[in-house]
Amino acid sequence: MLVKVYASSINFGNLALLTGKPLPVRLAFGLKKPKYRIPGGDIAGVVEAIGKDVTKLQIGNRVYGDLASSGWGAFAEYAAVDEKVLALMPSNLSFTEIAGVPMAGTTALQAIRDIGKVRAGQNVLIHGASGGVGTFAVQIAKALGAEVTAVVSTRNVDIVKSLGADHVIDYKKDDFANDSKTFDVIFGVNGSQSIFTYKKKLKENGVFIHVGGANSQFYQTMLLGPLLSLFGKKKFIPFLQRPNQQDLVFINGLIEEGKVKPVMDRSYSLKEVPKAFQYFEKGHAQGKVIITIE
Repeated sequence: MLVKVYASSINFGNLALLTGKPLPVRLAFGLKKPKYRIPGGDIAGVVEAIGKDVTKLQIGNRVYGDLASSGWGAFAEYAAVDEKVLALMPSNLSFTEIAGVPMAGTTALQAIRDIGKVRAGQNVLIHGASGGVGTFAVQIAKALGAEVTAVVSTRNVDIVKSLGADHVIDYKKDDFANDSKTFDVIFGVNGSQSIFTYKKKLKENGVFIHVGGANSQFYQTMLLGPLLSLFGKKKFIPFLQRPNQQDLVFINGLIEEGKVKPVMDRSYSLKEVPKAFQYFEKGHAQGKVIITIE
């Protein structure tokens, strides 16, 4: 399908594609130079043309999705897209609002619901709860009935409270590791804590899921996680989301029910993509950084 792109957003995968860091991502994105010339995974736009095998979507449909499994390329005016990675947009969001949902939203959903298997009554800690993935994780965990503790900096306390977090820890003032409370699921979106700190904070059958943070935390989870998981009941899982049309449909339902809303930090035009990356790389975005295609 040919999609006219109206908006996209920046994710960690875009940054990894351009910088080749951490080093293991070069196996997927190119050893010496980027394998994909046009970055951008998230896409929101209108179907302009369809191929003969397209069966679910039509010309004129407002759609959104994640191109990470389809060659990337969302930072452009038009994109050739496989139907299976797109879903109809929810009726109550604009292109700029929905553009921040695909990769971050499905990452949070798959990690919380599928890997963590979060259910009502469980205690969930989200470390780095104010960024793109974190803001979705707070809301999805709450929608599944969990009691959520969010770890953020001082300036982000009010944001995560407004999203429904039951408890908020300001890491500039308090260390969550010093509290006696333990958790069924810890979702590491950001931070630099040792994997052994998270091990101490997990309940007996708890799960730590890593999707982002300092490189040291990434390597610890990759190398030590399998060993710690093998010799105990606590599990340590490095996680990479997979684009999924059914998950977008599920998120649509949460959005239309008012249980999930995207949080936008700021937007940049297509010409300002370098500036957008410079801001995103600092790691202080409150929600999503959006790219508008004019």
